[in-house]
Amino acid sequence: MEALERLETASLLRGTVTDPNSDPTIRQLRAQIFENDRRLIDALNVRLHLVSRVRHYKASRGFAFVDREREEWMLRDLLSVNAGPLSPDGLREIYAAILDLTKREVSRDADPHEG
Repeated sequence: MEALERLETASLLRGTVTDPNSDPTIRQLRAQIFENDRRLIDALNVRLHLVSRVRHYKASRGFAFVDREREEWMLRDLLSVNAGPLSPDGLREIYAAILDLTKREVSRDADPHEG
């Protein structure tokens, strides 16, 4: 973060930049945001792969795919470790979206005989 703070200070000392796309601080922050977004996509793809494996394993044993108690437990655990700035409501919203998306994506590759 020290490098970012130096960039911000240098930007302030140079005066106002008229084009945000040429501002070094904005460019640095955007690069960090983009890299973080790439890590999110990678993490979601790993999650989809793992959930697909769980789905197939459960199907082979005759277990139901969706486990609402497990989903609720996972949300409670995530809420307990969330240090913010993501609000509890924001976490609930994003987690619900992740669960919905995961179920849809994993169902696309489901064997039609799984039920």
